[in-house]
Amino acid sequence: MQGYRILFFTQENRKVHGRPAGEWLLDTARKLGAQGGTMTTDALGFGHHGKMHSAGFFELADRPITVSVTTDQATCEALMAAIAAEHVDLFYCRSAVEFGRLDGGAVTE
Repeated sequence: MQGYRILFFTQENRKVHGRPAGEWLLDTARKLGAQGGTMTTDALGFGHHGKMHSAGFFELADRPITVSVTTDQATCEALMAAIAAEHVDLFYCRSAVEFGRLDGGAVTE
């Protein structure tokens, strides 16, 4: 199947309607029918202002987060519209991809 992989970049302390932004993104993508998504915490990163973000020894709130969503074109467009409708300020990268499922059978050599 043809579709998109969208990477969203944010910080652990960012909120959307009182919820962590990464959690809100994954939940919204799932409800809209995305084929899959995951959130990872990152060690270090910088944003559009050039400020470094990291998980400090005493403070984890500034830790960078990446949310990856894979979906078809229609769901991608619906997700981007939902983000815009909520006025969520997020940096993203969208790439065209081919995706599918393998049958899960045993690997043979």
